[in-house]
Amino acid sequence: MNLSILRPASKTICGGAISLLLVATVSVLPGLSQAQTATPARAQAGEPVTLNFSNAEIEAVARTMASITGYNVVVDPRVKGTLTLVTEKPVSRGVAMNQFLAVLRLQGFTMVESAGLYKVVPEADAKLQSGAVTVIDTATGGSAASANQITTQIFKLNFESANSLLAILRPLISPNNTINVNPGNNSLVITDYADNLRRLAQIIAAMDVANATDVEILTLKHAIATDLAPLVLRLMESSGAGAPGQADGSFKTALVAEPRSNTLILRAANPARAALAKSLVAKLDQPISGGSNGAAGNIYVVYLKNADAVKLAATLRAAMSGQSQATAAPAATGAAAGAAAQSSTGGQVQADATTNSLIITAPEPQYRQLRAVIDRLDGRRAQVLVESLIVEVNTDKAAEFGIQWQGAVGNADSSNIGLLGTNFTSNNIINLAMKAGTTTPAAPGIGVNLGVAHKTNGVYVLGFLANFLETSNSGNVLSTPNLLTLDNEEAKIVIGENVPFVTGSYSNNNTSGSSGSNPFTTVERKDVGLTLKVRPQINENGTVKLVIYQETSSVKAGTEKDANGPTTTKRSIESSVLVDDGSIVVLGGLLQDQYGGSQEKVPGLSDVPLFGNLFKSESRGRKKTNLMVFLRPVVVRDAQATDRLSMDRYEMMQAGIREIQPAPSNLLPINAAPQLPALGAAPVSKTQP
Repeated sequence: MNLSILRPASKTICGGAISLLLVATVSVLPGLSQAQTATPARAQAGEPVTLNFSNAEIEAVARTMASITGYNVVVDPRVKGTLTLVTEKPVSRGVAMNQFLAVLRLQGFTMVESAGLYKVVPEADAKLQSGAVTVIDTATGGSAASANQITTQIFKLNFESANSLLAILRPLISPNNTINVNPGNNSLVITDYADNLRRLAQIIAAMDVANATDVEILTLKHAIATDLAPLVLRLMESSGAGAPGQADGSFKTALVAEPRSNTLILRAANPARAALAKSLVAKLDQPISGGSNGAAGNIYVVYLKNADAVKLAATLRAAMSGQSQATAAPAATGAAAGAAAQSSTGGQVQADATTNSLIITAPEPQYRQLRAVIDRLDGRRAQVLVESLIVEVNTDKAAEFGIQWQGAVGNADSSNIGLLGTNFTSNNIINLAMKAGTTTPAAPGIGVNLGVAHKTNGVYVLGFLANFLETSNSGNVLSTPNLLTLDNEEAKIVIGENVPFVTGSYSNNNTSGSSGSNPFTTVERKDVGLTLKVRPQINENGTVKLVIYQETSSVKAGTEKDANGPTTTKRSIESSVLVDDGSIVVLGGLLQDQYGGSQEKVPGLSDVPLFGNLFKSESRGRKKTNLMVFLRPVVVRDAQATDRLSMDRYEMMQAGIREIQPAPSNLLPINAAPQLPALGAAPVSKTQP
């Protein structure tokens, strides 16, 4: 059953008559009731529709398509005109919308989608509206969007230069759409219809292929390879031979200098580039006319990359001085030999610390010799990470045992009374008894105290005191200072306090009758704590020689306020060792075991077995100290190894900080501690649904 639904989409005034245009004919599937077909509001989802628009206003057709497809469609006020859209048979909702887009495209309009809203706008403004952006590789094909929909795609090129393809692809883009180049990552940004983007993707994929030449060796006769290589590359880039936006450095023109053989290693993007590079090298590899160095004459400037110009200049001057002495004897054999010696010696080398460069004044043969030496010495120096582990374990044990007693002998009314008892240094019973009746009585010592007091004349007097005490102290100190330094360069790390020590004092006693005094004290501040100084030297066989000074010091407890300054304890090691790369060596240590004891007793009585303990006081103590220093040098030879080492330590600190974050609390306003930022984290992007 087919039912034609007529809707008055627009009114056209022609000769005073008003005509109604046919909007759409909806094909209704069999089985629908008459009540269901009487409401022409919108086609049900999944039902095919038959379009029959004849010279209908674009805005009215857009409203009808919105009702049929269920899309939210708005029309820009600048979109005016009529269109004709007819389908011979029922089509699906997606096909109907695609045909509507095709008709709009023929009339210079298009539809863009933004956050679920479809906007009918002029084609020239479509590239400025919000739409989908996709990033594809040249091998993945084109866009998956509708053929008549405008979208933006970014093509990342792997081999060909984006600037070279721009002139080829620009004529294939419609005038209202755009194509741009990003030289930074060698990519093309194209905004156009999806069907045209798929065609452009095939063209780009066919042209973005590798065509690099083989490696060639160019031997130089007169020029210096390290000077000629950057000059030729600069000339080729300025002529368009090497685009600055080339994505892969292995497929663009590469020219590398090999100083040992004074040759150039060439790999070009194609044979034409290789021929251009060879011609430039041949033209520049010419002998210097008249021994001139341009306007500079025999004065050459060499910029250093890694070495220190001041130190290298001193080394070169010493080498030139030795060469001059070695050639002095052969030079005296004849005039020809003397001329040769004069041409190869006599140069001057000065250092410019500001620019870290060398200024060489010498004839060309000697400059070539010096330049070869400079290229070998001006290499990247390796670094050494020295990991140290300082472990100190202390154990103190002490024990005390003593019995004291005092008693009076005689009658209470006698004029003379005798005293009998024992008293020892530790917790003296007589001192405790004398202070018992004062306002500041003294307490017995620490530990277990057992005493008996006897009442004499209404006053309790301490007559018996037994003291038992055992103490135990233990400590573990672990320090892990690490140092990263250049090869053969001393590094130092100090972790501790800067403590003042008295070195002298002066006080004016006002003996001359002056009205005031000017006392003063001179002090010297010293570092107290952990100090580690290391000078590593990397040998050719991979071993590392370490010149080490390690010191551990601390202020002795209880001496901080002494008149003559605090007393410090110090443990230091100064040594030179040879260690393999990555191996662990024990540098030195202290193993100390001390024992001390004291005994106070009454002669004779204290020697009686068991009964003698009532007449003596004894104390014993033992102290053990274990101190060990371990070192592990690790050679870091390049920037990648340095980055891996730094990232490993950075992530370790991040994990440690995350573990000590405070638990959330509703009572305390602060619920987070400072954290290290994540490295390489991508920024959070917010996209519309």
